[in-house]
Amino acid sequence: MSACDRALTHAKNLKIDECESVFSQRKIITVRITDSEIAEIKQNQEKSLGIRVINQKKISAAQTTNIEEAPKIVEQALSSSALQRPKEFWKSLPSEFKSSARIEKLYDKKLVNISGTQAVDIAQTMINAASHSKISCITGSLNIVSESLEISNTNGLCCSDDATYISGTINADSEEGSLPVSGIGQASCRTLGAFTPELVGSDALKMCVDSINPQKPEAGEYSIIFDPYSVGELLAFVFSSNFDLKTYSDKKSCFSNKLGSKIAVDEFSLIDDAHAPEGIGSKIFDDEGFETTSQSLIEKGIFQGLYSDLFHAFKEGKESSGNATRLGSPMGRSAEPIPSAAPHNIRIIGNGMSRDEIIKDTKKGLLVGRLWYTYAVNPTKGDFSCTARSGVRIIENGKIKSPGTPVRIVHNLPVMLQNISAIGNDSKNVLQWASLPSIAPTVKAERIKVIPI
Repeated sequence: MSACDRALTHAKNLKIDECESVFSQRKIITVRITDSEIAEIKQNQEKSLGIRVINQKKISAAQTTNIEEAPKIVEQALSSSALQRPKEFWKSLPSEFKSSARIEKLYDKKLVNISGTQAVDIAQTMINAASHSKISCITGSLNIVSESLEISNTNGLCCSDDATYISGTINADSEEGSLPVSGIGQASCRTLGAFTPELVGSDALKMCVDSINPQKPEAGEYSIIFDPYSVGELLAFVFSSNFDLKTYSDKKSCFSNKLGSKIAVDEFSLIDDAHAPEGIGSKIFDDEGFETTSQSLIEKGIFQGLYSDLFHAFKEGKESSGNATRLGSPMGRSAEPIPSAAPHNIRIIGNGMSRDEIIKDTKKGLLVGRLWYTYAVNPTKGDFSCTARSGVRIIENGKIKSPGTPVRIVHNLPVMLQNISAIGNDSKNVLQWASLPSIAPTVKAERIKVIPI
C-alpha cells in the first residue's frame, strides 16, 4: 500500500469529510560553478508527503519526509483544524481525473539515469563556451530534476505523473574597458536532447564582451527592445499576478473590473500554455487533480481570462481553472500540503518579427538583455520598477551604435501594453531564479522613460 493510500485509509477510519494526499519523490543533481570552475556537485534524493484535511469545512494541513508516518500526519492535520474557522464557501475536492490529452517531450529517461559525472561534463561545456581572454570570471549552475508525483483523495481521485527537467545558467563577468560588465546565458527544458550547453555559455560570453566600454545613454524617452530573458522577468514579476482570480477579486490587480475590455494593442495576446512541449510548467493535471488546458488571458488585446485554484474559485462562486500549483525547487512540483494558484507557462503570442527586423525598425531605442530588481511599485495601478544592468545596447536609426551603461526604468504595465509595437519570433523558455516559468519572445514597447545610473 502506498503512502497516499495509507493516509487516505486512516482518514476514512477517522470519519474525516475529505482528505487529500500528495506524494513527491525527487532526484536532484546540482552543479555549482564559481571562479570559472566546478565548485560543487550535489545529488539529493527527496521523498515528501503532504496532507490536506477538510472536516466540517475547516481546512488544515501537515507534511512529513518520513513516509512511514502517513497516519500520524493525518492526525496532526486533523488536530490543527480545531484552530480553524469553517470556510462556508467550500464545496468539494474533485472525484476523478479523466483526460485523453498527451503532451510530448516532458519526460526523458536519459535525465532520470544521468550520472553526476555526466552532469559535470555538461556544466564544463557551459564553462568552456563562455571562456574568453576578456572574461575574468564565470559563475552559474546546472540543475537536473527527475520526479514522480501522486495526488489522491478520499473522493476517489488518483492520478500520477513522471517528469524531468534540466536548467543551466552562466554569468560571465569582465573587467576589461572602462567599467566592469557582465552577461548571462540561460536555457531550460524537459529533455536532454533539447538542451544545448554550448549555447548557454556562448550567450553569456556574447552579452558580456559586447558590453565592454559602454556609453551613457541620455535620460529621456526611448523605444525599448526587451530580449526574451528580460521579458521573462517582466512576465514573472509584473504581469502574472494581475490575472490571478484572488488578486483580481480583491481589487489588487491593475486590471480589476476590466474583464472583457481592451487592455493591450490588437497584436498582443497572452496565454497560459499548460501543454507546451518542453515547457517547464507543462502538465496534464494540476496539483489538485484537475485537467489542465491552454487558456487565454489576453486575446488580441482583450482581457479574456483569470487563473485559479479550488479554494479561491469556490470563494468567488466559480470553478477552478486548473491552476493549483505546488512549486518545487529548483523546478517541478512538490508535496506542499496547501497549493496556490499560478500560471503553468505564461506565454506571449505575437506577430513574429525577427529580432534583427525589430532593431532595424527602431529609430531611437535601447536593447535590454537582462533586468534586475524588478518589482511592482504600486500593484493596483500597475506601476513597476526595474534596472537594466546587463546587455544594454544603444540603437540609433536602426543600428546598434554602442553598448550602454545601466539604466533604471519606472513604468506602468497598462500603459506599456497599449504601446507595444513589435513581438519577435524567437520565443524561448525562461526560468528566472525562484520564479514562474514563462515562454517569452523579444518585445518592443514605445515611449518608455529611462534614467541613466
